[in-house]
Amino acid sequence: MADAMATEAPKAPVTRERRIRVDLEEKLPKPYLARALEATDTDQPNGTSGHNNNGMSVLQQHVAFFDQDKNGIIYPWETYRGFRAVGFNLILSFLLAIGTHGLSYRTQPGWLPSPLFTIYIENIHKAKHGSDSATYDTEGRFMPVNFENIFSKYAKTVPDKLSFKEIWHMTEANRVANDFVGWFMAKAEWILLYFLARDHEGFLSKEDARRCFDGSLFDYHAKMNKGEDSKRS
Repeated sequence: MADAMATEAPKAPVTRERRIRVDLEEKLPKPYLARALEATDTDQPNGTSGHNNNGMSVLQQHVAFFDQDKNGIIYPWETYRGFRAVGFNLILSFLLAIGTHGLSYRTQPGWLPSPLFTIYIENIHKAKHGSDSATYDTEGRFMPVNFENIFSKYAKTVPDKLSFKEIWHMTEANRVANDFVGWFMAKAEWILLYFLARDHEGFLSKEDARRCFDGSLFDYHAKMNKGEDSKRS
């Protein structure tokens, strides 16, 4: 019975180095159950307070911020404006918009590509890349257990916070063999998130990471930046 419930194997040191939590069910009902609508964890078992999921999957919510006219289709210029709104500079926002819309074809409703490189939110799950944390499942649901494991495995300096070095180690550990695109995209996404949301001590908090997954973090930063711009004017 003890072996059946063991989370560490004596001859696999990596299982001791990257420990998983065994107490999740004490704080979060059914942490292994994929959540379609809410990004839940042990601190926020009901998801982000005040955040409207609008009937979208958590992955759809993650990108919905960039759909500025709320028609279910994201255009490159909307993505550019979204990145500018959260605080990225002009050049980086332009490059990110180009890179993001390289995923356009996978989300199209038919076989023909879009000349405008549009992204259809309904099909965003088809653009999910490999070598990730598996916090989204293949349909775009949120997996609380996998999200919690990010921090139990890699947050070694401060509990529930990741340093840049720890993020680098995490993305290295998640690499799938020969998945060069996934390697790059996973690192790019987490590094961007780190520079967007790191605190004054240089750590990315678990709460900010969770809110990135449901997109509410983007709304927060856009409002903060808008407020700063109003103060300057």
